[in-house]
Amino acid sequence: MPIKTLAIIFFLFIIASLGIALFHLVTGKDVAQSEKTLKALTYRIGLSVLLFILLFIAFEAGLFQPHGIGARIAQHNSENPVTKQ
Repeated sequence: MPIKTLAIIFFLFIIASLGIALFHLVTGKDVAQSEKTLKALTYRIGLSVLLFILLFIAFEAGLFQPHGIGARIAQHNSENPVTKQ
């Protein structure tokens, strides 16, 4: 599945960005290192938002369906609708 592969790649880049930020946070205390840490964390936030949007669009387009407990609850609720009076 290309969506799963793309999501895994995004996760790897997010983890790499966190690692780079940690490296710059630990190694130096000057302004340049702080700016590099900030830049790496900004990239991580951007990648996380892009991943969320990608997954939301893929879900709405029907490229993947939930199959965990949430899907079972939704299926159970659709089979046994609660009537309110």
